Amino acid sequence: MRGEAQDVYGWSNGPADRYAEHEHPYTKLLYCTRGSIDFTLADGRQISLQAGDRLVLPPHTRHSAVVGPAGCACVEGKLPGA
Repeated sequence: MRGEAQDVYGWSNGPADRYAEHEHPYTKLLYCTRGSIDFTLADGRQISLQAGDRLVLPPHTRHSAVVGPAGCACVEGKLPGA
């Protein structure tokens, strides 16, 4: 991950925690390392991640998220050049 992205850090949340709709000015790279998390994009598309899954969100992609029933842990960073 550190070879791919900048400003890499890990985080975790408990079951059913929510992130309100927001966006980032950079390309976000995220790996789910434990549990699950469901992302909803502004256009209604849903992306479900489980341990081992990877997500790349382009800059200014509006999204919200809900953590799965077992909680989740993720590692994320910013892809350079975006």
